[in-house]
Amino acid sequence: LILEFHKCRIDIENHLLKGKEELISRLRPKAERKKALKEYISKKKLKSTKQRDTIFDEFFNHPGQHITVEELYEKVKKQNPKIGYATVYRTLKLFKECALAFERNFGDGKTRYEPVKFEGEHHDHLICIGCGRITEFENPHIEHYSREVARVNEFKVVNHKLELYGYCSACTRKKDN
Repeated sequence: LILEFHKCRIDIENHLLKGKEELISRLRPKAERKKALKEYISKKKLKSTKQRDTIFDEFFNHPGQHITVEELYEKVKKQNPKIGYATVYRTLKLFKECALAFERNFGDGKTRYEPVKFEGEHHDHLICIGCGRITEFENPHIEHYSREVARVNEFKVVNHKLELYGYCSACTRKKDN
């Protein structure tokens, strides 16, 4: 089991290094995301506002983040103090509705949002229960085993998520001292 874990860890590291160029080529450009949002807003007969644009820019300027409504609100109100908490909340929900953001709950009672990097994206998470650090990872072996389990059980998977809870290296060192 320990050998499999280390092999998996090495596979994850190698996959992340080798796949960096591939990931960059699959990233959705900000302009494409903005266009998708504008089309969705138009389809829903909503107004395009400067406040939404400010929230959009702040949210999508930090890919890989897992941000709460409160955290994003604190950032955008520095740029525009007239933006209200409810506007940030509704805008994040809008991003989720038009498939530009994922909504995540990691067991700490806070709903977090993260930008969708590319269409069809899937990744999993390591969540430190000591400091709250969230690390994204992809592993083709996990995806393969998931498909295999579904196939053997004649089960059609439409989505899955894997969240591993434990302690990051920094918190492990603190606990050991």
